[in-house]
Amino acid sequence: MNRYPSWLNALVLVILMAGCLLALPNIYGSVDAVQIADNDGTDLGEDRLEEFVRVVESAGVTPEAAYLQDGRVVIRFDSVEDQEKAGERLRGQYSREANVAMTLTPKLPEWVRDLGLSPMSLGLDLRGGVYVLLEVDMATAIDSRMALYQQDFDDRLREARIRHRVDLSGQLITIRLTAAEDMQAAREIIESADSDVLVADGADGKSLTVRMTQTQIQDRQNFAIEQNLTTLRNRVNQLGVAEPLVQRQGVDRIVVQLPGVQDPNQLNKILTATATLEFRLVDQSGDEPGSRRYPGRGNESPQVLKRQVIASGDQIIDAKAGFSEGQPAVFITLDSAGGERMLKTTMENLNKPMSSVFIETRRETVVRNGVEEQRTIKLEEIINTATIRGVFKNSFQITGLTPMEARDLALLLRAGALAAPVYKIDERTIGPSLGQDNIDRGFNAIKIGFLAVIVFMVIYYRAFGLIANVALLSNLVFIVAMLSFLQASLTLPGIAGIVLTVGMAVDANVLIFERIREELAAGASPQAAINSGYEKALSSITDANITTLIAAVVLFGVGTGPIKGFAITLMLGIITSMFTAIVGTRTIVNLSFGGRKLQSLPI
Repeated sequence: MNRYPSWLNALVLVILMAGCLLALPNIYGSVDAVQIADNDGTDLGEDRLEEFVRVVESAGVTPEAAYLQDGRVVIRFDSVEDQEKAGERLRGQYSREANVAMTLTPKLPEWVRDLGLSPMSLGLDLRGGVYVLLEVDMATAIDSRMALYQQDFDDRLREARIRHRVDLSGQLITIRLTAAEDMQAAREIIESADSDVLVADGADGKSLTVRMTQTQIQDRQNFAIEQNLTTLRNRVNQLGVAEPLVQRQGVDRIVVQLPGVQDPNQLNKILTATATLEFRLVDQSGDEPGSRRYPGRGNESPQVLKRQVIASGDQIIDAKAGFSEGQPAVFITLDSAGGERMLKTTMENLNKPMSSVFIETRRETVVRNGVEEQRTIKLEEIINTATIRGVFKNSFQITGLTPMEARDLALLLRAGALAAPVYKIDERTIGPSLGQDNIDRGFNAIKIGFLAVIVFMVIYYRAFGLIANVALLSNLVFIVAMLSFLQASLTLPGIAGIVLTVGMAVDANVLIFERIREELAAGASPQAAINSGYEKALSSITDANITTLIAAVVLFGVGTGPIKGFAITLMLGIITSMFTAIVGTRTIVNLSFGGRKLQSLPI
């Protein structure tokens, strides 16, 4: 009685060994490091690794280790001073072609890295780093959509040879027709362009008004948030920041957390930059409808440009910074739609000038009547005007930028354009020392709680208490192993969840051991008491853990930030504690007391 088959004992042992292996990387800690990523997003190789190491050594610094990770070079150091020296030398030499990020990285031996193992991700409150809260300009998202509608309707009506004028005011488009008999044809054209918009007749009988429905507005706002999330993740990834967190918060805000980052200046600039490009033909006659004058940047002359946009930033699929004839340049690649439009434009406009318009939206604080107000400014400048000398389609280049401007613009265009401007409304930098202090306090809480439970269990349940303590230690190992395997971030609330699961894991053993005691008091034999104790306590343990698991799932689903961190560790702790408290302790009890006659139990 009370014996598991050999295969089940072996399975429990294999699971324990796997948990220990996955949790192993967490014992090595983190060290100061420099991480280098190529500006063009291409993977770096062994030759570049050796080159970077030589540059670091030329600064009088000997790296503790250097290796490739996910196409990036990681160079570790024994001190912050060495890290700063190496970072300064690398930035000075490779500022145009690579991004050098100061960060913290796990101090893993090579054999652990070769196994593909990594420690669990530490949240910003534990590791230190940069926290940025961004607000998405929802009004601009709607305005940009209405501007697209205006241009689309204008083009369609012109192709249909219907004389008209399209005006945009806020979120209302007014289409004024010359002839009243064109009303029905114009309505059909507008509805064929987008059947969801609201089209109404004007009071004068010769105009139509078009506005977006409330559902369309909400969809556009959600699209702006989701597109910006994707774009910001791409930008952070191309900068080489390890383990970033970019997530939505509320209706119109995005949280960006960059653990381990110690130099936030360039990151902040890249995160909030809304720079994009538009390509327009120069209106040489100066009298085409919709044409307007754009200022030039630097040595570029102001130009009157046509209203029609040939291609824009959202149609750029790749952009690389480089040099053309000794001048900084950005080499552009368009998608198929943009390429077709560019091909048609260049075929029809040979030897005519085309301008590249740099567009940036930013928010400034102004004081009016003693009150601070936020004002949105849209900067539109011509950075390059060139004569179309040949027919081209998807690939071309622009010049007129400084090397730094070319590099930053290429990164922004390659990562994707923001669907709406974002503005930084909060920024906090947490130093690594503060993060380490939080880690120490959190783990001290776990140690104190763990030791208190161990002492109580040994005193109260004797040998069975020792078995429960082994299971409790295994439970902590499994939680860490699962966090490492899933690469879920451990935060301070997550540590609170671990402390809670320590108590919950003991609860299960207390139920089992008390049931065994009751069976012994009722006159059952030791073997029967063990069997009955585990079987009769199982339903109570399962019910209690399932209800708590449901609550944790709900917390994870509706919570944000710290609540999610607590819910993750709580869910993992419930799953692992059920295994260790029921299967784990039963395995040890069976191996220790099963299959033989007993006069009593040390419980």
